[in-house]
Amino acid sequence: MSQHKKILLAILSGTQDASIGFSELQALLARLGFQCRIRGDHFIYSRDGVEEIVNLQPKNGKAKPYQVKQVRQIILKYRLGGEIVE
Repeated sequence: MSQHKKILLAILSGTQDASIGFSELQALLARLGFQCRIRGDHFIYSRDGVEEIVNLQPKNGKAKPYQVKQVRQIILKYRLGGEIVE
């Protein structure tokens, strides 16, 4: 199983939100086609066809749990996970 699939499954499970690495979450969003722009320590992700904007900030090298939850909700709402699983 690829690293991207493992991270996707960890995010979708909802049980590991506090242990997702910030760089892993960034890599997953990039793989899902999100574009990043940076303002200070805010990494702002957007994608055509996705109404929401994802605003991430690192905390000790990890993603904040509530931000992982937001990413999970977007993946489920727009059914983006299939792009990695295929």
